[in-house]
Amino acid sequence: MSATVHRLDSPRSNPGPQPSLDPMVKLVTTDMDQVNAVIVARMTSDIPLIPELAGHLIAGGGKRMRPMLTLASAQLLDYAGTQHHLLAAAVEFIHTATLLHDDVVDGSDLRRGNRTANIIWGNPASVLVGDFLFSRSFELMVEAGSLKALKILSSTSAVIAEGEVNQLTAARRVDLGEERYLDIIGAKTAALFAAACRIAAVVADRPENEEAALDAYGRNLGIAFQLVDDAIDYVSDADTMGKDAGDDFREGKMTLPVILAYARGSAEDRQFWKDAVEGRRDTDADLQHAVRLIRATRAIDDTFARARHYGQRAIDSIAGFANGEAKDAMIEAVEFAVARAY
Repeated sequence: MSATVHRLDSPRSNPGPQPSLDPMVKLVTTDMDQVNAVIVARMTSDIPLIPELAGHLIAGGGKRMRPMLTLASAQLLDYAGTQHHLLAAAVEFIHTATLLHDDVVDGSDLRRGNRTANIIWGNPASVLVGDFLFSRSFELMVEAGSLKALKILSSTSAVIAEGEVNQLTAARRVDLGEERYLDIIGAKTAALFAAACRIAAVVADRPENEEAALDAYGRNLGIAFQLVDDAIDYVSDADTMGKDAGDDFREGKMTLPVILAYARGSAEDRQFWKDAVEGRRDTDADLQHAVRLIRATRAIDDTFARARHYGQRAIDSIAGFANGEAKDAMIEAVEFAVARAY
């Protein structure tokens, strides 16, 4: 295979149409119908609350980006089987379960513009249905018949849980550094992106270097995606994000924009951040002051720049694969993840 180079330009310098997930959606439409059928079938239960609560989140307008990455990666490899349908559904169940648990831990009110399951049905039900979805995901992994894919996704589930615990123990700690922050998002977000891509190479029985390339693509895309999410929490609104603006600020999360603003701020600014992260400054006026500090220190610009850096690494990771519709869609998915900032 000969590598091709694709440069990820800053969206601000590109006046053309903004990238979207539409090419990937179109690419995987037929496969996604099969995955959705699996999801609907495996959400069923004799306990009515389970499909009701799970369906509320699964049907809540999510992009289904992770299972689409499994399907797109399989097309990149010209895989002609059907195992990836089961595994893509397993990936979506893992993701949905983690969202249910996250909303309980964070006390979130909105998810994709809708009330969260924990607000409607309560925390115990959300946690238990999340556990149900994790169990269903493991059933699907076993049915797919690939011990290696099972190992990858089960290990990833453990990594995600570790990342969430790491984030929990880091909450309201103003001394959190960039390295630990990257460890957290690498585990809680990027690990599932990476696994979703890599398992396509496993079921397609492709060599280790292709597995590694798809793993790197997903991992770097996941980091870029989370960096942008953390940045737009300070520069967007609830209608755009589908969650309350400033949630990270009120929860005392040391995301990269805050880490950079704190490191670059004056003594007075640092005291504000310490008070904010420890929960003593959480009004709307405080949030607006935080946004001003973040902008004044160029923390948002530099967070977006880092997202573009990881996005470029994702694109470079699949340079060696054959050009075509699948590769183009995967490149544009990276461009979309970064362009959400603008």
